[in-house]
Amino acid sequence: MAVSALELRPRNAVALMDAALRLCARSTGVWALTLPGGAAVIAAMLYLAEAVRMGRSLALPTLALTLAWFVRGVCQGAACHHVQARLLEGQGEPSTWDSMKAALGRLPSLLVTVGYLFCFNWLVVTLTLGVGFLVFSAQGVGYAAVMQGQGSVLRLYGYCSRLLGPARGTATMVRLLMGVQVLAFFNLHIGFNFLLTMARKLVGVDLTFAERFASLDNVPWLLFLAAATFALFEPVRAAAATLLLVDGRVRQEGLDLMAAVQQLPTRDSGRPLGPRSAAMLVVALGLGLLVGTPARAQDTEPRAPVTSGRDAAKRLGQVSETCEGGAPSEDPRFERLGSLSAGERGKLDRLVRAVERQAYDNEDCDSALATLEQGLEQATGTVEAQAQADARVASARARDILARPEFAVAPLKEVAEAPEATPPPEPPGWWRRFIDKLSEWLKEFFKRDEAPEPISTTPPVVSGGAVANALVVVLVGLTVVVLAIVLVRALRKSQPRARAEGLEVSTLDAATLAGDPAHALSRPPEGWAQLADELAARGEYREAVRSLYLALLSRLHRDGAILYDVTLSNWDYLRQFKGRSEWKPRFRELTLRFDFAWYGNTPVGQSGYQEFRTLTAPMLAGPATPEAAGA
Repeated sequence: MAVSALELRPRNAVALMDAALRLCARSTGVWALTLPGGAAVIAAMLYLAEAVRMGRSLALPTLALTLAWFVRGVCQGAACHHVQARLLEGQGEPSTWDSMKAALGRLPSLLVTVGYLFCFNWLVVTLTLGVGFLVFSAQGVGYAAVMQGQGSVLRLYGYCSRLLGPARGTATMVRLLMGVQVLAFFNLHIGFNFLLTMARKLVGVDLTFAERFASLDNVPWLLFLAAATFALFEPVRAAAATLLLVDGRVRQEGLDLMAAVQQLPTRDSGRPLGPRSAAMLVVALGLGLLVGTPARAQDTEPRAPVTSGRDAAKRLGQVSETCEGGAPSEDPRFERLGSLSAGERGKLDRLVRAVERQAYDNEDCDSALATLEQGLEQATGTVEAQAQADARVASARARDILARPEFAVAPLKEVAEAPEATPPPEPPGWWRRFIDKLSEWLKEFFKRDEAPEPISTTPPVVSGGAVANALVVVLVGLTVVVLAIVLVRALRKSQPRARAEGLEVSTLDAATLAGDPAHALSRPPEGWAQLADELAARGEYREAVRSLYLALLSRLHRDGAILYDVTLSNWDYLRQFKGRSEWKPRFRELTLRFDFAWYGNTPVGQSGYQEFRTLTAPMLAGPATPEAAGA
């Protein structure tokens, strides 16, 4: 999708940022090119954070992060090429594979650019305490500048500054607007926690450990959020860098003035210019001389403007013959230039000047032929679009003419219509025949005999009324029995609740609990505490912490602070805690330590066990509820 010259005008930072976001929203190719590099950076960052947390060697994680950063640089170069060559210049249908091949073709320059930008940004941030990262912003378009294949990579900052020109201030403002990543950071955190809450509430999945991991006091989670936010804004960086280079070129070459002149209403070329039109033309030419590019030594004689499509075809044909690109008579596209409307004359003039400047002034026939080929393709498409538009206008004009009253068709006289012969009915299908046969068979099966049966004079042994009365009695009896069973079960379920109010709960018998060593009620609190001390003496501190936590659950259940149930989680016990209010924070801390020790496989030493033993001692010694304390 090529951008028209009328849209090439200087834009402020907000407009450029908005254009970059819209470009990323419409193009899936930019995402496909940048997401692999972002995913590699995220994985390498998490690998490095895990190595630091576990105290492992940092050589391999650092190497992985370095390689991921180089992959990210190659992906950024491919994305910039995709935006520049495929979306802005309109060189055919966008293709991510072609852009990736172009980036691989400039692989050495991109790798040097990655190292240059890393060292430059690190020095700027270190020496200026972070302030220079916002002041020196020209290097932000480094990947887009390198993909143009000009300038030296070792003098990248000066080359980027020269390409940006007056747009350097806009680049600084765009970098400031990139601070919106902070909002994306917190939105990712809030959205992930919202999904965890919905899964726990609606689906009933126990995600306690995931909720604990996704908290702002967890350093690996913060690193993951930062890397994910950085990866999500990679397409925006590539699009913004490319648009900044286009904006700098527009500001330097004065294309904004050319677009403004093209937007003026066109007049008939046959009529002579009046004094007012001549004055406006002189002012426009004067402004063009003021903002135009500096003249070179060989531009002493200005070239005449294009007066018609045939003139443009003639001049372009001369350039093609000079550069040995083929005769114009062999290419029918040159003849189509004469079919362009007067509104396209300004574009033809720019095309002719650009081709002649490249062929005659710069003596670069390859660039001139490439520009000529691109211009001929766009002119052919424009001619076809004009032909379609003219056809639609002619069709609409013909419909308007035929809609006049003099072209109306006279109504036909009413003639008595002969009754149409009804076609013979189609034979029914096999499905219809099957349904008919089935219905006839059912009618025959349920049809009663017309002849009445002879009435028996002998009384039956068991009458029908007696059988019906017996069935009613049996059904009523079964209903009463079912209601009695349901009532007995309901009373049995209400007994544990009544005993819970009396601070003595017994949900299962001792024989059943004795066979389940994982059940907290299979031992008294003192038994679990003694087992914990024995395990700690043998050095099994992790199992000792589990035994102390089971002793705590057993004590809280016996005191009526919680209702122990194997289907509930530890945090469910915390939510239904009915004990003393000053013990609830202690219970939360013990639950958190137990989850990290038992489920999170966190190593526990002698000091950790002693701290856990000290925290549980007051709750194991006294009652957990105010009512129990009063009793």
